[in-house]
Amino acid sequence: MRQRLFAFLVAGLGGLAAAAASFAMTVYEASNSRPTPTVAAGEPIDTGRWVITFRGARTGSVPPTGTEPSQPKTFLMVEFDLDNRSAATSNAFASMFDIDPPITDVQAPAFYLARDKWIASGVHPGIPEHMIAAWEWPKAQPLPQDLRLVVGSQIYKRRDNLYGGSGWFDRDPVAIVALPVKTEMVVGPGQ
Repeated sequence: MRQRLFAFLVAGLGGLAAAAASFAMTVYEASNSRPTPTVAAGEPIDTGRWVITFRGARTGSVPPTGTEPSQPKTFLMVEFDLDNRSAATSNAFASMFDIDPPITDVQAPAFYLARDKWIASGVHPGIPEHMIAAWEWPKAQPLPQDLRLVVGSQIYKRRDNLYGGSGWFDRDPVAIVALPVKTEMVVGPGQ
């Protein structure tokens, strides 16, 4: 009887010690998190599912399609190269990066393939694409001189904890990119 009680006591204390160590490590990592690295334009960023290389940012009055809008608009465009490292065609790149800090009046960007100047659908694995993300910029909002983007990441799991299926799942941001914005010169009629 005493041996059994001793075994339960040791197992209970071991479990408590493991739980305390796990809790302490979690608190330490949360309070001493690593800063997200800042990456320069032209450097490839491995996001897990994608490899993305930002090329530059510019403003313009014509979207990447080349078709002038019927009403005057201003677009903020970011050019980047994208390589799909997964095994399937995907368009999940649309949520891969965001303006940091977020701007409330700005809608989600439209993504274009630079080679044919049309809206991008899925990107095939192993076929890198040169792409353009275009935000329609609100008139009330001043155009930025420098654009800061936060780049997210994804991890592949063969079996997730909830449904038991495979898939790509979001993780913490892997990089911050600061791009100077080249402003298009707007020339009025007769100038």
